Amino acid sequence: MLKMDARMGFEDEHHIFRDQVRKFFDKELTPHLLRWEQEGICDRGFWNACGDAGLLCPNVPEEYGGLGLDFRYNAVVAEELAYADCVLGLAVHSDIVCHYIMHYGTEEQKRTWLPKMVSGEAVAAIGMTEPGAGSDLKSIVTSAVRDGDEYVINGSKIYITNGQHADFVMLACKTDRAAGARGVSLIIVEANRPGYVKGRNLDKAGQHHADTSELFFNDVRVPVTNLLGEEGKGFAYMMTELPQERLAVAVGTQAAAQRAFDITVDFVKNRKAFGGTVFDLQNTRFVLAGLATKLQVGWAHLDWSIIRHVAGKLTSAEASAGKLYHSELQGEVCDAGVQLHGGAGYMTEYAISRLWRDARVTRIYGGTSEIMKELIARSL
Repeated sequence: MLKMDARMGFEDEHHIFRDQVRKFFDKELTPHLLRWEQEGICDRGFWNACGDAGLLCPNVPEEYGGLGLDFRYNAVVAEELAYADCVLGLAVHSDIVCHYIMHYGTEEQKRTWLPKMVSGEAVAAIGMTEPGAGSDLKSIVTSAVRDGDEYVINGSKIYITNGQHADFVMLACKTDRAAGARGVSLIIVEANRPGYVKGRNLDKAGQHHADTSELFFNDVRVPVTNLLGEEGKGFAYMMTELPQERLAVAVGTQAAAQRAFDITVDFVKNRKAFGGTVFDLQNTRFVLAGLATKLQVGWAHLDWSIIRHVAGKLTSAEASAGKLYHSELQGEVCDAGVQLHGGAGYMTEYAISRLWRDARVTRIYGGTSEIMKELIARSL
């Protein structure tokens, strides 16, 4: 269980909300997680249950069916989800797509999608990555060509979180191939449009319970009213919204690192070795002491980042540094946890194995660690 007594920036109402979130996951998530791991996808009804419990898009204003809360509530959901060994794409839905619609959507788009996202009736995905374009978003080739009052979309996306369940995708397209970054636009594409094809649920090394998909767009026609914001401003919008996306990754990775640490401490204190326990060995205690120190620093930094973000002050470089630090720390803690578990750590029946396996990709998605370093360096 995450300890909240030393947290900064969280108040009594956040702790009450956390208790509700924790009880909800204990009932609606934990009993099903291993089955979802085997099936490669969670039950669609889980999204509706999350909506009923008020866990989706807590920032949405009340006029659009939301609770009108700040990002700290999003952080509570993300932390408890990660601590429950779960990596489902709630953050993509609530922390990313939702905020694009809130900030750049028309009134009609807000009233159409935000209430459905809050209730779980509509699951959202974001379509950026392509087979030939990952971190370099300017290189996407999926096109949206204007034809009267419609856009005709052709192309494909890959590694799309929530791709199987998604009822719509916020799609990054080239509306002007010759304009580079200024030719990128964001368009809402409903999954029931002719020509929109959901490919296979990708077979990943980890995060098996979270669906990740290929998406194909073959002459998909959408009305021009599905354009999010202004044409050609998509790249600028993505750069503006990236701090919250990277902070959301940092939140989840820090909580997952803490989970890996906690179960490792419990394991070594109970594992017998050389007439005592594994914890009695000095090397074990020193490794755990070092990790405990880094986790303590991590929580302080995370709280600082959340406070700055709620105040509208978190910079892109600061968010990039947070994403870099916390995802790298997650990898370090999970790897050490496997080592201290010994052979048991490599068995999938032990949670540390799944945590270690699931952690590897967090240094890649949301911008690789190398890209984070480049962005931080540009601010120096």
